[in-house]
Amino acid sequence: MQELSQWPAAQRARIAGIFTDIDDTLTRDGAIEPAALAALHELRAAGLPVYAITGRPVGWSEPFAQGDQAWPVEAIVAENGAVALLPGGGRLYLQDSATRAANFAHLQRVLMRVEAEVPGARRATDSAGRETDIAIDHSEFTQLSDETIARVVALMHTEGLRATVSSIHVNGWIGGHDKLEGARWVLRERTGRNLDDELDRWVYVGDSTNDQVMFAHFPHSVGVANIARFVPQLHTLPRYVTSAERGAGFAEVAHALLAARGL
Repeated sequence: MQELSQWPAAQRARIAGIFTDIDDTLTRDGAIEPAALAALHELRAAGLPVYAITGRPVGWSEPFAQGDQAWPVEAIVAENGAVALLPGGGRLYLQDSATRAANFAHLQRVLMRVEAEVPGARRATDSAGRETDIAIDHSEFTQLSDETIARVVALMHTEGLRATVSSIHVNGWIGGHDKLEGARWVLRERTGRNLDDELDRWVYVGDSTNDQVMFAHFPHSVGVANIARFVPQLHTLPRYVTSAERGAGFAEVAHALLAARGL
């Protein structure tokens, strides 16, 4: 990883939009940091769209996509690419209703099995708002060891789930989608454009192991400084890293983009 200051201004000036993680990239302890919220407003004023891609559930994400608390983003894609929440109250699902219902029943059985078989494993407190995945808390309100996290992931895999580890949760779901597929899908649905045709004009900002698919795919990728916690576990690192953590780190990225445009 290089320091963010090493990102060439000419490359930054070509960036047309941002995809970003939420937890511990925009937020601290589940609340958006003031620096990050201010940066989102500055980016919108400059005409740079932001799409948030998160493992958080629909129920948790909805207030920040729609209504009085809404952040200035084009969409929040929740549950690792399965559901898109749009400004104004729109909602898009990647899977049809019958598939979601069948998957939900299986996911609940897996969730109960994890809690029964893995000592200390407990469902995330936001589980009531989940529609297409399950989450085990490992760092938000419960602390699990790396070995226990690995047991949770392995059990999910034996049940046919995809599983990733975010900065706070172990997420499991059924289907081929992930953060990258969610990014492709939401841009296509919102604009009719193909993300892969213009990847060099987008940047991704994240902080943990479940962002690796984005770090690997985006030529312009940035980790906020608290990614240091996960570096020993990462197979793919972001190209750049900020000096500040969490929302202040995201603000660094925003200001680097705006400075390259003379703003």
